[in-house]
Order: sequence, then structure tokens, then C-alpha cells
Amino acid sequence: MLFTNRVLDLFPLELAGALQNCRSDTQEVVEEIRCRVDRPPLLLTQDSEYAVSCRAVRAGDLEYLLERASGASVHTVADELRQGFLHTVSGCRIGLCGSAYCKDGQVAGVRQIASVAVRIPHEAKGCADAILGALLEDGFQSTLIVSPPGCGKTTLLREIIRQLSVRGLRVALADERGEVAAVYDRVPQFDLGPRTDVMTGGSKAACCMMLLRAMNPQVLAFDEITTPEDIAAMEVAAGCGVQLLATAHALSPQTLRQRGLYQRLLDDGIFRRAVCIRRENGARRYEVEAL
Repeated sequence: MLFTNRVLDLFPLELAGALQNCRSDTQEVVEEIRCRVDRPPLLLTQDSEYAVSCRAVRAGDLEYLLERASGASVHTVADELRQGFLHTVSGCRIGLCGSAYCKDGQVAGVRQIASVAVRIPHEAKGCADAILGALLEDGFQSTLIVSPPGCGKTTLLREIIRQLSVRGLRVALADERGEVAAVYDRVPQFDLGPRTDVMTGGSKAACCMMLLRAMNPQVLAFDEITTPEDIAAMEVAAGCGVQLLATAHALSPQTLRQRGLYQRLLDDGIFRRAVCIRRENGARRYEVEAL
């Protein structure tokens, strides 16, 4: 189990050394590092977990991690902290748990951090090979990737973007949280192909409109449809003849229809295909469905 320096740099030296020395006989890919105060860290793989052989995590370790993840500027990530997570420049998503505090009746952030979940993004080149033929049949059409949390939607999204780009399509990615491309110093840290343009930082809806006007994409991609503004931006893009590629949390396209945010999107035929991700015997299985 090996970690990049940017992952290890989030942790105090003693814990970073223990993580670096971890090995697995099966060489499984670590998907998350779980740290809880007064407990040793745990490493989560696709279907197993391993305790790290080291001292217990201390409150100061989590404060150090938060400081490193925010670039020593916690106030600049206040909007993310209100939602209980933040993202690093390396694309890691860090979930936070502790004492929530409120302002004007709304959660304003999390204090006294007691545990964190560091989700580590990975490239999985080739993971879309089995379904690519179905996605390209009669030309690529707007596709929605659907699964419950933690099943690899973002990893599959990243690989489909790369494959479409390699095959000659101009792809524009609205990477609101930096989780898909992990842009650092203007360069994506993940391979998204030679014809992919990435807009980071702003809301998905605003970035989508900018990309439509500025980059003339054939495919517009983004992670996690979450707001009515996202839906409106997709409707505009579809009206311009642009194909869409996005992800959504759900068990299936059928369950999406039970949620008001998505019902109009599906009923209007904005998306033509769905890729459903399911786990079977510890492995991920991809199925392409017509919508």
C-alpha cells in the first residue's frame, strides 16, 4: 500500500511514516484512511480494512491535518467546512466529524474534530473498457453514472472523460471541488486526455455556462448533480446540442425518478443512457441502460 507524497504530507511525520511502511499481501488499493481520536488509523480497501501498526491518533494530529489540507488558511474553506468536508489540491476529499455548531439556525462548521475520513482518488485506466462500446454506439449520447456513495462514480467518470478525449471529442469539465482533475499549478494531476479543458473553483452551474460560451465543447462533464441550478445549466447545454456526462447518488435510475430534483431531467430525456455501478462479491460491475 503506497501513498503519494501529497497524501502523506497531510499527516504528522510519525503517522506519515507508519502509513508509508504499510504493506498488503494482496497489494490492494487503499481507498480511504480513517483516523479517530484515541484509535490507530484504519486503511479501507475495496472490500477490506487494515489497522495501521502505530500509536493512537491524537486530537493534535487531526488539527494538523486540517491545517495542511486547507493550506494553513482554514477560513478560506469555510463553505466546504459547513458541509462537513474539504478537498485538497491532490484531489483527496476529507470528511470531518466532531462538534457541529450553528449560526442563524444553520450548521456553520465543525469544531473539536474527533474523526476524519480521507478519501484517496485513483486513476483506473481501462475500467471503462467493457462498457465503452455501448456508450459509443451511434455516437456518444448524454450519460448519467449512477450508484450509492463510495462505489467509484468519480473514478469511472474520470476514465470515460479520458477515453472520449483520446477518441477525438472536445470535453469540458466543470470541476467545482477539484476532485476529478486535481488541478495543481494549472495542470491536472490525473490524465483526462489531450482534448479536455478544466474549469475549477466556481459552482458547477456557473462553470458550465462559461465553458459553453468559451470552449465550444462537444461533451460537458461534471460530478454530482445536486442543485436546481445544475439541472437548469444542463437543460441549456442540451439545448445547444452538447452531450452531457455526469454522476448522481442513487441505487438506480428508477429511484432517481422518485426525487423531484431529477424527475424533470429524466422525463425530458436530457440523458439518454445510464451506467449503473453495483458491487458483487467485492468487485464492481458496470451496466449500461437506456433511459
